[in-house]
Amino acid sequence: MKDSILNMSFSQWIASILCILCSCIVIGQDVQPAVRLIPVDSAWAGNSVNVTVFRKNSLVTYKDTQYISFYDQQQYVVLGKRKLGTTQWQIKRTPYKGNVADAHNIISIMIDGAGYLHLAWDQHNNPLRYCRSVAPGSLKLTNIISMTGKLEKRVTYPEFYRMPNGNVLFLYRDGESGQGNVVINQYNIQTRQWKQLHSNLIDGENQRNAYWQACIDKKGTIHVSWVWRETADAESNHDLCYARSTDGGITWTNAASKKYSLPINAATAEYICRIPQKMELINQTSMYADEAGNPFIAGYWRDAGDSIPQYHIAYYMHQQWQMQNMGFRKTAFRIGGTGTKRIPISRPQIVSWKRQDHIGAALIFRDEERGNKVSMAVSDDIGTKKWRIHDITGMQVGLWEPSYDTELWKQKKKLHLFVQSAEQPDNEGSKTVPPRMVNVLECVPWLLALPGVRN
Repeated sequence: MKDSILNMSFSQWIASILCILCSCIVIGQDVQPAVRLIPVDSAWAGNSVNVTVFRKNSLVTYKDTQYISFYDQQQYVVLGKRKLGTTQWQIKRTPYKGNVADAHNIISIMIDGAGYLHLAWDQHNNPLRYCRSVAPGSLKLTNIISMTGKLEKRVTYPEFYRMPNGNVLFLYRDGESGQGNVVINQYNIQTRQWKQLHSNLIDGENQRNAYWQACIDKKGTIHVSWVWRETADAESNHDLCYARSTDGGITWTNAASKKYSLPINAATAEYICRIPQKMELINQTSMYADEAGNPFIAGYWRDAGDSIPQYHIAYYMHQQWQMQNMGFRKTAFRIGGTGTKRIPISRPQIVSWKRQDHIGAALIFRDEERGNKVSMAVSDDIGTKKWRIHDITGMQVGLWEPSYDTELWKQKKKLHLFVQSAEQPDNEGSKTVPPRMVNVLECVPWLLALPGVRN
């Protein structure tokens, strides 16, 4: 033993120590690597409204405080906060309720650079429901207020993003599935006022709409990617497109910095990958951009000649788009129809990091093949196309989809996931089930990529 230790390189020694340390973190009765589960409170679980992938955000950190939101069993919006590193949450039920039977009606929150909490909820082609905290750090909210007074009657998919200067962007769809446009509002923390940057950034031309995902990198570049949908039927999703803005959302270019004439439409969009309709292409997944500003996009679809939908990662590096088919799934399924679907796999989240000279990445997902657990595919070097698959919880999470604290990951590379077991009947609706515990799952994904860390 002594000789083997002496013959180790320093990096091998560090890796061995990390493997030992991360394998000793305990959740309940199970030893799990690099993972800690923090209970928050019990909440509504009759469908996936608390656990959809497009919540931006379910969790968000500002300075040393983490905030959380969810619907309780009585359909009230609940807010909570804790000091990072502690397990004690301050929980407050707000006076606001939502139609939890419709899983589109998610809650999204963000903390601006002055410490105010912004909240939008219960949105599915209906008037804007927005408020903010009465003071920095407070869980007490204002009355429902307008942002700009423009295009606020048919709001769906509310998403907040914090810019490096502390200002906040609000993205949403104006219109219906198959006939909607992407709106962007901006909040100024100095004036405490909203203004509309774009009434129609991505134009469906009354024939289709863009289902987008977005992120903001540490330099403040806004990255947006999307699939087109021709009708309300999910099987009409097709193609994967991209745009970015380096001036706070005013002007937009493609990945090669060619300027768009706005609004972007189907004829002018940059196409990362051409994907036909009826290929089980899912809408609204996730994006992340690393410190160098390289965007990573995660989703799933069927490749031509394959009967099984697989997770895919698209990323822009060395001035070109690259694609990886993860290829580990074994079970076929089909996507079609309207409303929230009961699908055997979740939409994924994607994060990445740099370690030494390598770019690592983690794909977070849930799959019936793996017992509907919180799972993660991890690569310490994405260029090798080698991935390790881990089930990082022993518990089943039903129809859960991952959302995470984007600001904490961006600032400190700490991955905190919102986790709750939930149901989801096909074509919308809900089940009568008791409330279930909301948890924050703290995870160190690059440790899971090390050799010797078990599944």
